[in-house]
Amino acid sequence: MSEILVTGATGNVGRVVVEELVAAGAAPVRAVVRRPEAAGLPGEVRVFGGDLSRPESLEAALKGSDTVFLVWPFLTAEGAPAVLEAIARQARRVVYLSSSGVDDAAGRQTDPINQLHADMERLIAASGLGWTVLRANTIASNARGWAEQIRATDAVRGPDIAATAVVHERDIAAVARRVLTEDGHEGATYVLTGPEVLSRAEQVRAIGEAIGRPVRFESVPVAVARQRMLADGRPPVLVEALLASAESRSRSDVVTSTVEGLTGAPARSFRTWAEEHADIFR
Repeated sequence: MSEILVTGATGNVGRVVVEELVAAGAAPVRAVVRRPEAAGLPGEVRVFGGDLSRPESLEAALKGSDTVFLVWPFLTAEGAPAVLEAIARQARRVVYLSSSGVDDAAGRQTDPINQLHADMERLIAASGLGWTVLRANTIASNARGWAEQIRATDAVRGPDIAATAVVHERDIAAVARRVLTEDGHEGATYVLTGPEVLSRAEQVRAIGEAIGRPVRFESVPVAVARQRMLADGRPPVLVEALLASAESRSRSDVVTSTVEGLTGAPARSFRTWAEEHADIFR
């Protein structure tokens, strides 16, 4: 049986995609990671060392793989053509994790992260591979980045970002499993959201309710946020991409039924996510 290869397999989304595929037992699963010895993935998974910045390092992982779940970890699509060529030499299709912020009608996207995803989608469509795109809204697991602040101060301080229907990473994984293991999804673009639109303040409040004490969100001006993020050692290019999102993204009231339509189960709420992950914030 041809195998499914998951990139970004130790990340917040990739790891749960691996777990979902293993639990379903639908096909043998491979994972490509930078440090195989530290992957901590289920024993059934064949783990390969590799790095998307070095396409030649992916050869062993790709050999025998029929389908690839692709998470692109960089801020530009500069190295993507070589990676897609490597995938196309072995696999027949790719499932790409994109952003629901991509606007098909726009010549240029409103911020660098959405522009990256638009560029990646265009390259994938031209690659000769069969493809499916999963455009995810804000992913609930992004809130893990607030854990240290909450544990220390019961507050989250940062630039405000427009409200969106935050999607649970396990719902992304459930959809990915269907798309990776079933026919009939080639050429489809699916927009995945949670069941309700939430601001950052509402997300932080939900975390407080989950851990049993008040937690507040304090909006910080972009200039102050930039200074703090750079002082923390974040790469300047990443800082500017994140802050561009804070400045330019408008509120999205889009709530789709795609998760339920593809999996048969309603999308999980952010409050459910917060309850499941309460221990990391305590």
